[in-house]
Amino acid sequence: MSLLEQARSTKSKAPRRVAVASDDTPLTERAWRALEEEIVTLRIPPGSVVSEAGLSARLGLGRTPVREALQRLANEGLVQILPRRGIIVTEIDVAAQLRLLEVRREIERLLARSAAKRGEAEQRRRFGTIADEMETAAKREDDVAFMRLDRAFNLLLLEAAANEFATAAMRVMNGLARRFWYVHYKQVADLPLTARLHAGVARAIAKGDADAAAKASDRLIDHIQDFSRKSIG
Repeated sequence: MSLLEQARSTKSKAPRRVAVASDDTPLTERAWRALEEEIVTLRIPPGSVVSEAGLSARLGLGRTPVREALQRLANEGLVQILPRRGIIVTEIDVAAQLRLLEVRREIERLLARSAAKRGEAEQRRRFGTIADEMETAAKREDDVAFMRLDRAFNLLLLEAAANEFATAAMRVMNGLARRFWYVHYKQVADLPLTARLHAGVARAIAKGDADAAAKASDRLIDHIQDFSRKSIG
């Protein structure tokens, strides 16, 4: 089953309990993926106060993987853990998003170039698949499927670039950037264009063209920066 088919299948079932894939993925990773998506797509809105116990019940997972997933989400800026007060989903900050993009432009260009140079054959194949499925999701106006593919793209980019320092920096930004986009894209963004620009980066990496990947990355950030500024107004 393709990434897009998996995304659409999970969305169509719409269970009360959050769907957590029953595969060989470690429990903490499953918990992180599910909670990150819940926060990014606003099913758990900014400012919400949550608890380990409640989230454990929501996911159908034990409290230990949920606790570890929350720590990762705190490191990524999506939640704030306050001792003896609870866990709060962070608010969305437009000014912070613009500062984030200043850093993201430089690091993502480096990652795209590095992934094109260092990516293995299987990773290149996966980039090509993600590019195709992103564009298909956009044509179907399936924003959740696109978000899942975007997360898959970001994780594959970090894997293929094989630079632990750039990876550490980007992990702090990816979730925040996706949530910001999801909040505003229907008003000021174009899903098909966003998908095409992401696909352009993915296809350049798939071809092993480092210069083209870097240029495609800059075009993508130009678009996101323009989108972010429009969202202010």
